[in-house]
Amino acid sequence: MRRYIYVACVVSAVAGGAGFLALSARRDTLIASEIAARAARDARVLEQDLTFYARRVEGDPLGAADRARLGSLYLKRGRVTGDYADYRRAETLARRSLALRVAHNDAAYTLLASVLLSQHRFAAALHVARRLDARNPGVASQRALLAEIELEVGNYDRARVLFDSLWPARHDLAVAPRLARWAEIRGDTAFARRLLDAALATALTRRDLPAEQLGWFYLRVGDFALRYGRFEPAAYALRQGLAVNPSDYRVLAALARLGAARQQWRDAITYGDRAIAVSPDPATFGVISDAYAALGDTTRAAEYSHAMEIAVRGQPGQWHRAWSLFLLDHGRRVPEVLARVSDDLKTRRDVYGYDLLAWALHKAGRDPDARAAMQRALAWGTQDPQLLRHAAEIGR
Repeated sequence: MRRYIYVACVVSAVAGGAGFLALSARRDTLIASEIAARAARDARVLEQDLTFYARRVEGDPLGAADRARLGSLYLKRGRVTGDYADYRRAETLARRSLALRVAHNDAAYTLLASVLLSQHRFAAALHVARRLDARNPGVASQRALLAEIELEVGNYDRARVLFDSLWPARHDLAVAPRLARWAEIRGDTAFARRLLDAALATALTRRDLPAEQLGWFYLRVGDFALRYGRFEPAAYALRQGLAVNPSDYRVLAALARLGAARQQWRDAITYGDRAIAVSPDPATFGVISDAYAALGDTTRAAEYSHAMEIAVRGQPGQWHRAWSLFLLDHGRRVPEVLARVSDDLKTRRDVYGYDLLAWALHKAGRDPDARAAMQRALAWGTQDPQLLRHAAEIGR
């Protein structure tokens, strides 16, 4: 009963524009405790399921469905731990499942597209997602996945058609966060915020939703607030997400970014170290490096900067954008980054790719070219503060 009272308060607060901060700390603590216990159970069940399906796959060389199921479990664990070995296992199982059976095997197609997306192999993910949508058109979750990938590669006209078709399903948890991202690209940040808040409120009503997924909704709300300078709501959502799963490296990394944004450098370092202890995310190494630099510890700053480069080399997929941004912000290896960014834009022409190109051109002293690239980055009306900050600097 306490859960449903809480959710009703959330929905009411969102509808009234008050958000989550109107809720009492006591209720938050009770709900977070319950969900954290569920997260521990989910982790145990996940490992048990992995063992169970691994044995089934080993005993049945022709089991397509079991391979897809086992692959989805590896993908789930990979998202929690950031372990690319799990992503590779999931991809191998998805491909083997499809080799065994194509008909009535949408689960394997969805798995393959999702795991390729998780590895930032966007062109391959797009190819698979389009095939899936063509085979079985009209399924909201599959079409939302395709729309997300079209968005990632910058095919905005295609994405717009897909998202328009998904409007009746805008409250679906598989659709709402992706539709929010599309709204943000178009500059409608108020609508994006309402979608994310409402999706989190809905997620809190779902007892069948794994705690890891609930933590992800808290992360989306917190990250959105952080990027737009709303630090208190960001801190609230991220701390709730951390209460759900204390080892979630994505939430820890976001809290490190929040610490840096507030110039609370020790917090940035503490949360950042906890995050990279779980998964060596390159962007988080950069946050910690900058935090040490702000504290005057140039030796530690250099150590984390070097570790960031090692982490980038260890990741599959396209050239890491966070690494490029870090190098440009510090005026390092500008010609190399410019070449890499230009190459990336051959297959991924989104607003953030053009923003990075504009920033690289600016750092290379080519401001007329930078302004042209920045116009393309802002062409859809995106209001992301990073883009606006770069545009203002280039404009000067």
